[in-house]
Amino acid sequence: MGIINVTPDSFSDGGKYFESNMALEYSAKMINDGVDIIDIGGESTRPGAKVISIDQELKRTIPLIEKIRSNSPNILISIDTSKSEVAEKAILSGANIINDVSGLRNDSNMISIASKYETPIIIMHMQGNPRNMQDNPKYTNIIRDIYSFFQKQIKIALEGGLRLDQIILDPGIGFGKSIKDNFILINHLQEFCDLGLPVLIGPSKKSFIGLTLNESVDNRHEGTVAAVVSGILRGARMVRVHDVKKIKQAVKITELIRTSK
Repeated sequence: MGIINVTPDSFSDGGKYFESNMALEYSAKMINDGVDIIDIGGESTRPGAKVISIDQELKRTIPLIEKIRSNSPNILISIDTSKSEVAEKAILSGANIINDVSGLRNDSNMISIASKYETPIIIMHMQGNPRNMQDNPKYTNIIRDIYSFFQKQIKIALEGGLRLDQIILDPGIGFGKSIKDNFILINHLQEFCDLGLPVLIGPSKKSFIGLTLNESVDNRHEGTVAAVVSGILRGARMVRVHDVKKIKQAVKITELIRTSK
């Protein structure tokens, strides 16, 4: 899954793809590099990010989704949003997956939209919200706490009309987690896989890598590769990243090692 943030304040690209033409060119490069899913987000979820209106989010994302769909009819597109109205309009414009960073907690209509259009949905764990998630996050036991969260949200989703095969889980690396928490999550990822659903991880260029290695955002590739490879070996089946070509090469070799007998 390749990331395109059409926001002016993304932590990773600083608004580099805020202009739709730049974002469209970048999506074409991702497709050429072998991306499987393009994840488009119009609202920053970096620590301290402010909420934007539905209209703002729609103006940022829908034109890009329409252009990508027109140019690439077969590519899978994910809409990164916690607003059901944005999700619905994105689906009608060509999106195939909903990536809800609120884990179905922000908008009670999100489940009904995913059910109505039979759209796969990513349920991500986040302690708090982007404005306060990194204000001293604490857990009783991070693995048990997130496992329980997933159990609860899966139950809510199924009761709301979703099928089990529509649900993807994301433990939310970097979202309301300490540096140590993120390493624990990756190391114990298999425990979430035991729920029987696909697990996605998104460690790409995150601050736990930068702070550990004392590297800027642009110099976190090697740390990202290590986190991705470790996650795959522990059961991750989807990875959300910025550098598609390089990560895809690492994933290919990792999968060959993992499946060779």
